[in-house]
Amino acid sequence: MREVVTVQVGEFANFVGSHFWNFQDELIGLAAAPLGDAVFKNQHLNMDVLYRSGETQQGVLTYTPRLVSVGFKGGLGSVSARGTLYNDDADTPSNIVTWRGNVATQHSESCKKNLFLQSLSEEEQENVVSGRGEIEDKDIVECLEKDVTFWTDFSKVHYHPQSLYQLNGLWMDVQEFDNYGIGKESLSWSSQGEEIDERLRFFVEECDHIQGFQFIVDDSGGFSAIAGDFLESVADEYSNTPVLLYSVRSPSSSNMLRENKKQIVSRNLHDAVSFARLSSFCQLYVPVGLPSLSRSKATTHLCIDDQKPYHCSAVYAAALHSIGLPLRMEAHGATTDSNYVSGAVHINDLVRMLAGQGRQNMVAILDVAMPAPSVFGKHLGQSFLENLQPLTPEVTEDAEDLQALEYMAVHGVFGSGGDRASVSEVKDEICAAYEGETVKPMHCHLSTAQCPLPIPLPFPSIFGNLISQHGQLLTTPISGALSRGSLDVHSIPIAARLRSSSAILPFLERRLTSLLRHGTVQGSSASSLLRSWGFGREEVEDMGESLSKMVLALNPHPLSSSDSD
Repeated sequence: MREVVTVQVGEFANFVGSHFWNFQDELIGLAAAPLGDAVFKNQHLNMDVLYRSGETQQGVLTYTPRLVSVGFKGGLGSVSARGTLYNDDADTPSNIVTWRGNVATQHSESCKKNLFLQSLSEEEQENVVSGRGEIEDKDIVECLEKDVTFWTDFSKVHYHPQSLYQLNGLWMDVQEFDNYGIGKESLSWSSQGEEIDERLRFFVEECDHIQGFQFIVDDSGGFSAIAGDFLESVADEYSNTPVLLYSVRSPSSSNMLRENKKQIVSRNLHDAVSFARLSSFCQLYVPVGLPSLSRSKATTHLCIDDQKPYHCSAVYAAALHSIGLPLRMEAHGATTDSNYVSGAVHINDLVRMLAGQGRQNMVAILDVAMPAPSVFGKHLGQSFLENLQPLTPEVTEDAEDLQALEYMAVHGVFGSGGDRASVSEVKDEICAAYEGETVKPMHCHLSTAQCPLPIPLPFPSIFGNLISQHGQLLTTPISGALSRGSLDVHSIPIAARLRSSSAILPFLERRLTSLLRHGTVQGSSASSLLRSWGFGREEVEDMGESLSKMVLALNPHPLSSSDSD
């Protein structure tokens, strides 16, 4: 088996991760349900790739994510950092026996569980009597739509005691924790870093043959610096293990309307430094997070509130789930073909596919079709490929790149008769769609499965009224509410794609320009700012050289010296 260890760093990354693990938990439950849909039972997915089996001291068997999550102190809401499966008192401070002076105790009220978490507790305690005191699903959905403060508020997953790490002395205040320097100041890796390393080592050492790390990082603020130090430590200790990194951002992190010039320069430098630092320690870097998800083409059939991380993170998590599905597909013979899945890959395979032999570009664009249309016939005059829209910011539309490399995962889509399309039908349709393109990628790998994306109860009500119960796109709107949730939509077909393409150039060039224009000018306020963040002139020049190589690999006409004036 080829295991994947997942790492989540930062509050929005944990929001994305919470939805991601809810999808996995739902898949496990549906596969085990005696009367469940056969499409979930015949999924041919090995969940052991992401999960570990364990046992409590009481002999109770456990099945928990192979995960290390790093966040603010106090960022878990009503959930214990030790989880709920292993009932111990590790979080309770011991009596002070060596101090003989006065002791002052400060006590804060613990967060109360919302209706959703209360319902989970009742189910586990088996105290629910049908029709008596039972919490209604509609009340849970309404409660979550009105008020989600913490990522744990909608998490239905049990976590191992080693999984949830809270940074000591770093209490939740996202507004002030907004740049690389603050993250660097807030955490000395030498003090807490070893504790985080130990958490990761616990999961890695249990693996038989680890295929790689999956990092989800909120790089919009100080957590970027923490993730950078973490990744550097991972690169030192596990030098031969590939890292797939998703840098995720909520729309609120992109709002610079009220920032002055100095703040804008600081933000641009942060983006450049964050990208240069994080990308240097991973094999594949995927930026995820649009300035306004609600107004993007990717959410044409969705109803998104940009101000709710609960909404935006659900879309990004769905895309990450889909693009990573082939990492845990079971191979069937030499061709990995079956009636249900095709195209199993490992992280190393994915990196090689998108790097190519000549380009060696390790920054990829993430596209999604959510929900994906039927593979037969055009929807709204668009081909299947035209329904794929970017979740990566600052990309060029309709870039003509003959050197482009693509990797696509399609699952749960419907055929012309209303049934799930077979693997061969999906392959034929995608091949035909590429043949119809005027500019084709140099190479495209396709992975496909019949298993759709399950919609768990705590998923937000973001589906429009043109989406059916099983995710088909309708021609006539469903009467009633404009947005629908998990009580109305039970699963959806979805397609996701990673592209190594020159369309990423605007993203790269803006970060390079920021370094050339601000960071390398001797005596400038920006140069002083970078020094305060711990970067000397040589380090900044090295970062600029690294970014220049990325741009040169994609652009035959690089930035001129006048561009950096």
